[in-house]
Amino acid sequence: MAEIMQGPIQEPKFPEELPVLPLRDVVVFPMMIAPLFVGRPFSLNAVEEALREHKLIFLATQKDKEIEEPTREDLYDYGTVAVILKAMRMGDGRVKILVQGLGRAKIKDLKKEENLYRAVLEYIQEPEYRPKSIEEEALIKLVKDQLERVVALGKQIPPDIVAILRSIEDPGRLADLIAAQIELSTEEAVDLLSTEDPIERLKKISQKLEHEIKVLEVQELIRTKARESMEKEQKEYFLRQQLKAIRKELGEEEEKSKEIEEYREKVKKAKMPKEVEEAVLKELSRLEKMHPESAEAGVLRTWIEWMIELPWSKRTRDKLDIERARQILDEDHYDLEKVKSRILEYLAVKALMKKRRKKVKEVKQPTICFVGPPGVGKTSLARSIARALGRKFVRISLGGVRDEAEIRGHRRTYVGAMPGKIIQALRKAGTKNPVILLDEIDKMSSDFRGDPAAALLEVLDPEQNKEFVDNYINHPFDLSEVLFIATANTPHTIPEPLYDRLEVLNIPGYTEYEKLQIAKKYIVPKQMKNHALTEKDIEFTDSGLLHIIRHYTREAGVRNLDRKIAAVCRKVALWISEGKEKKYKITKKMVEKILGAPKFIPELELGEDEVGVATGLAWTPVGGDVLFIEVVVTKGSGRLILTGRLGEVMKESAQAALGFIKANAEKYKIKHDFSKIDIHVHVPAGAIPKDGPSAGITIATAMLSALTGRKVHKDVAMTGEITLGGKVLPVGGLKEKILAALRYGVKTVILPEKNKQEVMEELPEEAKKKVKLMFVNRIEPVFETALYPEESKGKGRKVKK
Repeated sequence: MAEIMQGPIQEPKFPEELPVLPLRDVVVFPMMIAPLFVGRPFSLNAVEEALREHKLIFLATQKDKEIEEPTREDLYDYGTVAVILKAMRMGDGRVKILVQGLGRAKIKDLKKEENLYRAVLEYIQEPEYRPKSIEEEALIKLVKDQLERVVALGKQIPPDIVAILRSIEDPGRLADLIAAQIELSTEEAVDLLSTEDPIERLKKISQKLEHEIKVLEVQELIRTKARESMEKEQKEYFLRQQLKAIRKELGEEEEKSKEIEEYREKVKKAKMPKEVEEAVLKELSRLEKMHPESAEAGVLRTWIEWMIELPWSKRTRDKLDIERARQILDEDHYDLEKVKSRILEYLAVKALMKKRRKKVKEVKQPTICFVGPPGVGKTSLARSIARALGRKFVRISLGGVRDEAEIRGHRRTYVGAMPGKIIQALRKAGTKNPVILLDEIDKMSSDFRGDPAAALLEVLDPEQNKEFVDNYINHPFDLSEVLFIATANTPHTIPEPLYDRLEVLNIPGYTEYEKLQIAKKYIVPKQMKNHALTEKDIEFTDSGLLHIIRHYTREAGVRNLDRKIAAVCRKVALWISEGKEKKYKITKKMVEKILGAPKFIPELELGEDEVGVATGLAWTPVGGDVLFIEVVVTKGSGRLILTGRLGEVMKESAQAALGFIKANAEKYKIKHDFSKIDIHVHVPAGAIPKDGPSAGITIATAMLSALTGRKVHKDVAMTGEITLGGKVLPVGGLKEKILAALRYGVKTVILPEKNKQEVMEELPEEAKKKVKLMFVNRIEPVFETALYPEESKGKGRKVKK
């Protein structure tokens, strides 16, 4: 560390020439005392020359320290005139000298005499100290404050030197003395040395000190953080050791070992596959070595608990009693004979396989999917199947699921990771052969997180699901013993590969008679029980229930009917609570008193017979519906105008119908010139998209009515595809369509002849009695039945009520 000389120094009168000592990476400032080691021959000669004469020597710094024999260009212009205070020869031939800077000088010329450098100098006189201005005083105070801050932040400057620096008021001398104590690069030091103005020199020192303060503050921050981290780790270590000792005293140290042993016992009892058991035991050994409070230990413990709680070998014994199963299904659901028959077939196959186990290899059964409108009992039917089989039942709602991880689970490495819905359902069931209901399978969608329908392909494929791998569990789990049952409102939105793995059983809507029986046998007893009512409090008559069915609900299922009956029960419960205790008989009049005016009057909705308006039948995901197709003829240029948000197939049906009518215009006495009229076909409810070929004969009937002026019987509904030749082709969804016609009070339904066998098999007898079914191969009988005779054109006919 360089020293500084205390007290004022009288500057001697320096000679014009002085021997030169070139320095490497060292700059000596005036007032600075510094030790120097001299080894180069010309440097030794310079020291000897100085000691012989007046002990004065010129210290000049080399620009490049690697140069052994510098020239004038290799030395900085500015240097320091110094006095040699002490010289001492070292054992290796070098000389150690102690020098003190006296003043600045600038090289005017450099001479080399033999092996010695001599410089002709221009001495730089320090300005005489004078009283300070306000700005200078502020600068000096700032520099001293900065110096104090540097020392406070840990800069190693001896206290006695700091005390001297505090007492100095001369700006130039203060700048030189501080420059000797702080770290400067050679370029920075030479720049300071060559700055002749003391105030400018002090400003540069201030900037350097500010930079030094920032560096020291960052160092201190880093040091503090490191110290705090070490202190925290040491503190935690000691606390853990203390906690360990305390737990040992309390006997709690044994609890961890006890927990691990309990896990091992549970792993053995779980009867996992051998490779899975080995993997779990390996992770258990890892857990044993971890600190119990660490985050990784928590994640691992949760995973192990999931693995233990999964039913690797637990299963319920199937109850394969066919008669018992038939009784349970009849108790829970009215009618649905086709569906019940399919379930009993499944049980029969299982029973026969069990009986002939050695002879017959078990055949994988496909997944059953119940498709039908809301409220027809799809979910409750699945619950009844589980009860009939004696299996556990778990429902998984797939409506709105758009993340593949919902099916396959998340990787264990993610925060908050958990298994997918399938594994969760198995854990909830506690057995490996439950009945799992995949509810609303048609309501799934996909986005950037993957396609859950694609993940279900493996789950529902009997050939693949024996080794289903959930991402969280990360080991194969056998799903082949699970009975999967799916439900959907419409099959059209189920992806084709997934639909291929399903055995679809259609559950159509109910007739009025079926709804009445369901209400009497199931809904009324359930709602009476839910509302604490007995047969002494309330009695539902058939006429009252039919009034609710016809005039307060319009649905394929019975969900709204359930709500309306619940509303009646609530009102009766209120009356009884108010002290009006008596037996309430729910008749048509009482229904209107409780539920208000009727919401639906099908007979009025059909309205009067009109020209150009025909009654069609449509299929929707929530059951059948009645569709009124309107046609008007206006002056124009032969255009066919189609409105009502019709699909491409329906538009083509309209074009086919018009083509047939044009071809047979003479036969039906149509007097219009088709090139001078526009035919406008409109299907009301324009916001709802409509498509399909089944409105073909309806459009043709409405067109012929509009072109001939013959009215259409509104109580005659029809469905069927039309060809250009006038043939009527088969269509689908007929049971739902006929039931919708019944709900609207339609008297006659015209259907394609090729659908006759299907309709007669599926349609309930009660529906056959209430509506006249007419089967046709061609369009002509349709016109004869639906349109008024030619002679009655213009005369009205009201719908019979």
